[in-house]
Parts: sequence; C-alpha cells; structure tokens
Amino acid sequence: MTDHTPNMPNLNRLDLVGFALTYPADTEIAPHTHPAGQLIHAISGAMRVSANDMLWMLPVGRALWIPADVEHAIRCEGEVGMRTVYLSPACQGTPPSLQLIAVSALAREMLVRLAEGGANHLKPAFAAVLLSEIEAGSIAPFCLPIPAEPRIAELARALRKDPASRRSISAWAKRLGFSERNLIRTIRQETGMSFRELRRQTRVMIAIERLATGQSVTGVAWDVGFETPSAFIHAFRVVTGVTPRRFMANI
Repeated sequence: MTDHTPNMPNLNRLDLVGFALTYPADTEIAPHTHPAGQLIHAISGAMRVSANDMLWMLPVGRALWIPADVEHAIRCEGEVGMRTVYLSPACQGTPPSLQLIAVSALAREMLVRLAEGGANHLKPAFAAVLLSEIEAGSIAPFCLPIPAEPRIAELARALRKDPASRRSISAWAKRLGFSERNLIRTIRQETGMSFRELRRQTRVMIAIERLATGQSVTGVAWDVGFETPSAFIHAFRVVTGVTPRRFMANI
C-alpha cells in the first residue's frame, strides 16, 4: 500500500475544501486519518473503504461520510474518479459516525464543483447544504464485517476474492481447524451473521460493484455464484430491499 492522500490545507479558517483525484485500478491507500471530516464519492469506478472493523462498498451513486480522526483505508476496484470534500471540525452539525449516503443530483454537482475548484465563493453556503444532504441521504449501509479472529478473517477474505466458491461449511471447518459446530458459532460471534448469510451478503456486495461498471445482471449473477438470475434477484432483494435493476436505476 502507498500513501495517495492529497496534501490538505489548514482548515482552521476554511469550512471545506475539495479534491478531484484519479486512481488506477487496484490502487490501495494505506490506513490513515484526517483532522477533518471527509465525504468520499466516486464519479466512476468503485471503492472499498475499511473503517471501524467494517468493509464499506462504494459504487457510483454512493458516498461515505468519515468523521475526523477515524482511521480508514481505501482500495480502488477498477480505475476510480474520486471527488472528495473535507469539512472543518468547526462546521456545525457534522455527523459523529460513519454514514453511507445516496448521492442526489444536487449533492453530486456540489461535490464535483468543489473538487474541481469552481465554487470557492459558495463554500459557506455549500457547507450547510452538504450537511443537509448527508442527513437526508443517509441509507442502510452496504458493508461487510471485518472479523478480528484470524481464521474467520481468512474465510471472509476468501469469500470476497472468490464469491462464486461453493466450499461448504464442513469443508471450511476442516480447512480452518474448527469443528463444524464451533465454526458456525464463531462466524456468528465475529460477524453477526450465519455462514449462509455472510456468503449471500458478500456475493451481493461484490455484485453491486460489478453492476456499477455496466456488467449485465445475468452475467454478474453467474460470476458471483448464483445458479440462476432469479436466485440472484431474490438474494439481492433480501439484502438491499429492491431488485438489481431498480437499485441501478437509482444511482
């Protein structure tokens, strides 16, 4: 991992500052913190952000609010066009916790203009409106747990690397040195989910990233391990509340 974070100006007297950044595919930004809150958004590509023991998925149309001093790392899935804004701790009303945001047309235009340096005279007004958009756009998070137990963390990484794998819980127990019953219990303790739920959630999260790049629903369904498109659509609806096509129409 390397440090690709921009050089931030002193925000003591600035309400907010934006950056327009482009990262090659597979760029990994090492764990770091900022003295200011950050709203991170991709206008192209998709990102995975690790923070607070969770892995947050950020396809196009979603942004993540990261409070000041929260350690996070970023991985770019495909080439990423990032538009990010830092808000000074002096700004009133900044959210105290991580929040996933559905980016409205207004919020997207503001992020782009701020990041590309075209709205300096509007910064005080933009700060207030952005905070309002963060509050109004907050949605259920698309994220995966990062287990602390090393063997469960290995299992979770393997599911993300090969979501189509059909390795059974008994096969995983043998590989990781658990009894099957103990593995089932430990997965629940570490992730809050059963093995089946964790695999389904992982497959849907990976599918969201791939759908955001323009891949077809049918192709993605097969690639992430579903036997039929209808099974994929059902699982997608269970996790997100909507069908894949409806989800993509809203981002």
